[in-house]
Amino acid sequence: MTSRITATSRAAARSAAAGTVRRATARDAKRLTRLIQASSAYEGPYAPMIAGYRVGPDYIETHRVFLATAPDDRLLGFYALLLAPPELDLMFVADAAQGLGVGRRLVEHMKGEARQAGVDAVRVVSHPPAEGFYRGVGAERVGTVAANPPAVMWDRPELVIRLDAADESHPQG
Repeated sequence: MTSRITATSRAAARSAAAGTVRRATARDAKRLTRLIQASSAYEGPYAPMIAGYRVGPDYIETHRVFLATAPDDRLLGFYALLLAPPELDLMFVADAAQGLGVGRRLVEHMKGEARQAGVDAVRVVSHPPAEGFYRGVGAERVGTVAANPPAVMWDRPELVIRLDAADESHPQG
């Protein structure tokens, strides 16, 4: 039964291309927090990083937070873009939507938002296992951010996504 549910969830997540990317509202805070808490990317040694972490309504109102939803309004992923200085502060994709293009779609959307704000590069301090994803969407590694115990017990890759002004594509959600 579990594999059927997973297959059904993944099939539904594939319809993400027909879904939307929209600005998050304060009312989305709990569902964004649930997505973070359910992330299998933060199991094992990475679990302390998100233990007790929550996305509050104030965070959503203060920053540019966007979410991707399936046509049935199921949350597929989200990102938060800070502008001063420009940084991709959060990005999570639901486990069932991994590998289906949701992350790429969110990064492309983020690039468009950053360009519209006059930004030419966005910093990413990556979860170590996600470095390959970010490099795959055009980020380049520029350094390492040292561990900062007790919150972060491991070094993290520091990357930059440079925005090509000639590429003005901005996927509409």
